Amino acid sequence: MNESWVTVVGNAATRPDFWETAVGVAVARFRLAVTVRRWDRGRDAWADAYTSFYTVWTWRSLAANVAGSVSLGEPLVVHGTLRVREREWDRDRDRERDRPLQGDGGGAAAAAPGVDSGGGANQPRRWVTAEIDALAVGHDLTRGTSAFRRISQAKPLLNALTGATSP
Repeated sequence: MNESWVTVVGNAATRPDFWETAVGVAVARFRLAVTVRRWDRGRDAWADAYTSFYTVWTWRSLAANVAGSVSLGEPLVVHGTLRVREREWDRDRDRERDRPLQGDGGGAAAAAPGVDSGGGANQPRRWVTAEIDALAVGHDLTRGTSAFRRISQAKPLLNALTGATSP
């Protein structure tokens, strides 16, 4: 199956959540806000358009590095595979489930979270999520981070528990 590879530039919208799976694999997750900028000829200046949000998933040593070096609001560059899914919340059954996103022949595929899908109070709510399984995450130095902190899979920066640094 073909995967959609993306490189996205945005800002960390949440602090990374970090945990280890039952088998000891490190996982970190955070939200990335990406705001489109357009040239406004009337004002002769750049203007913000709309903002898209992505959930970024990182694994193993990249997860540890992200958890130790990414903070809220920092400009980041994320590279990985894009996964778009339709989510559904059925209030009658009080559960959430994922479904593969299916095209609907030209209209919008789903409503935003909290927006009724048009069928009334008893209808399930549907929305679309966009997630990136990150292969690389880095600070966007062109947009002025306060300090350069390397994020890579190869060398962890700092082990917060022991205080040891990598070479």
